[in-house]
Amino acid sequence: MADNTPLYPKELSWLSFNERVLQEVEDESVPIIERVRFLGIFSSNLDEFFRVRVADVRRVATFAKGEEKKTQFADLLDRINDRVLRLQRRSFAAYTQVLSDLDKHHIHLVNETQLTPRQRQFVENYFHSEVLPELEPFFIDDRETMPLLNEASIYFAIYLQLEDGCERFAAMEIPTDTLPRFVVIPPREGKQEKVYIVLDNIIRACLAEVFRNVLPIQKAEAYMFKISRDAELELGEGITQNIVDRVAKSLKKRKQADPVRMAHDAAMPEVLLNLVKKKLKMGRYDSYTPGGRYHNSKDFMRFPADSAKHRYKPLKPIPTLPESESIFNQLRAGDQLLYYPYHDFRAITNFLISAAIDPKVREIRINLYRVAKNSRVVAALVNAVRNNKKVVAVVELQARFDEQANIHWSNELQDAGVEVIYGVPGLKVHCKLISILREEEGEIRYYSHFGTGNFNESTARVYCDFSLLTSNQGLGRDAFHVFQFLQQPHLRPDYQNIAVSPYTNRQTLLQAIDREIEAARAGQRAELFFKCNNLVDEEVIERLYRAGSAGVRVRIIVRSMCSLVSDASKNIQVISLVDKFLEHARVYIFHNGGDEQIWLSSADLMTRNLDHRVEVTFPIVDERQRQTVKKIMELQWCDDQKARILDADQSNTRIADFCDKGCRSQDAIYRYLKRRAAELVPVEVEEAERA
Repeated sequence: MADNTPLYPKELSWLSFNERVLQEVEDESVPIIERVRFLGIFSSNLDEFFRVRVADVRRVATFAKGEEKKTQFADLLDRINDRVLRLQRRSFAAYTQVLSDLDKHHIHLVNETQLTPRQRQFVENYFHSEVLPELEPFFIDDRETMPLLNEASIYFAIYLQLEDGCERFAAMEIPTDTLPRFVVIPPREGKQEKVYIVLDNIIRACLAEVFRNVLPIQKAEAYMFKISRDAELELGEGITQNIVDRVAKSLKKRKQADPVRMAHDAAMPEVLLNLVKKKLKMGRYDSYTPGGRYHNSKDFMRFPADSAKHRYKPLKPIPTLPESESIFNQLRAGDQLLYYPYHDFRAITNFLISAAIDPKVREIRINLYRVAKNSRVVAALVNAVRNNKKVVAVVELQARFDEQANIHWSNELQDAGVEVIYGVPGLKVHCKLISILREEEGEIRYYSHFGTGNFNESTARVYCDFSLLTSNQGLGRDAFHVFQFLQQPHLRPDYQNIAVSPYTNRQTLLQAIDREIEAARAGQRAELFFKCNNLVDEEVIERLYRAGSAGVRVRIIVRSMCSLVSDASKNIQVISLVDKFLEHARVYIFHNGGDEQIWLSSADLMTRNLDHRVEVTFPIVDERQRQTVKKIMELQWCDDQKARILDADQSNTRIADFCDKGCRSQDAIYRYLKRRAAELVPVEVEEAERA
């Protein structure tokens, strides 16, 4: 790739994505409790950003050879920290506004200085009965280093002034793992209202009592801080060591990994702040983020106020695949394309439950990357073993931040008799496949699932993802061959209908782009229409620039990171959508001389997905389903309410800022799919709806 090819730094692009989340907090047209939830998502995203993205830059900066390289990455860290500080200031202002708007709806989040006498009595009683037994302060002014801190926790740095004039400095974890962060307290006399106080402020209200009169305290002040650690797992090269043991040991090391960021109350006295920094032994490439009084705003994702009128109206999933008829009979009659959360994910669990008890089913194979806490998917697999089916589950132990849960599920499955595979050395298994072998009239037939999202009942309620259930035997054989490869990595199957990373996805994608380039140069119509979570692979971006320069119309919907600079070509347009559901599907459409190719995929346009994971890209061949995918994509492209333009600066200009109210795609898609299911409205009316 040419050195002068324009690329927007992926880390800054990720922060641009999180700014789009913050815009939802700032948008007063969004229901107030949803704004609170988006505030939690913004904070959670930022934590993960430092643990993953910034930690990676810091690691490279630390070990880079040559002063020029070190300076390059140090400058990037400076740009990241500057952008984070600006976002933090905006988030604090948004938080203040959200509190004010909650007040207007008689929902109050108060601090320890705002309590009425009745409320203070409640808080003091709650502190002594519930909170005090959980508190374990430790002094930090008489030790060389800070004890091991849990990055999932928040801490108080405590300044104590004693009666004799001496000063002491301590720290203490706020026990949000055993107590709720938000505590309901009595309303004011004669008021119809809901009042909450955060656990931190309950402790502040009784701070001196934390030390149980051991010290003669004249003044006590508490300032919150938290740390983020490098989340990279170091598995090493142990070939004979059990992969489960290796991941488990690496998870323990993660808890002791270097801190990469400390976020803290900007009001913390300098002497206390410097002491905490010194005890944490943080280095020159680490980040310090001053902020407001509160941290771990991710807890707002579970804010307990539950008034339905202050939330988005719950979506009633569109039913599919009636349970009154065999699912295998229905799939023989035709493929089924589902789009969550608009369709009901129970279609997938019922698919597996039916397979588990169907006497004709011989084998079930499945990829598990992230599953729900109480997974009906896993329960169905276990029941299939009880019914004498051969069950093979590929469990990805390196699914980031779900490693511990996947170790648990792998043990549960193995104990039940499921054959558990941990993937291929050096490759994460990220594809979303199910392969079911069923004996019919003396022959084995394949029934398969291809998808863009995980087999997770919880996320399927908020993530937009496609699932294809099919009895197509060509696709079925290819899916089965993927599992064969996962069981025997020395095999190189010849896939007839799908593209599979790390072997054919990149090549297939680039060849398809090249066909559009050739068509454009020949004066023919040429178009690309992509949707993905991330677009950062340099070779793909270079090819897209080439397509735009050749005259190919390139439209791209990117949810998160985008290193492509859309202004590099007048033929390239990029937008991003942030709304009540998380856009997670990957769709790649090529005009292909009028014989359109429509592919769905588990793979984003990232080097890791194309070269270092097992990913599957699959075609949509049924004409009705092709029209459904295209319609969904066009509705999203026409969104003028929740879409942002990703220009050269990724400034997140909202189309709604200069457009009359028109199409909000997530609502329009639901209406379209309901009509499509009922087949009540002619196509001409459907197309007119877009306007």
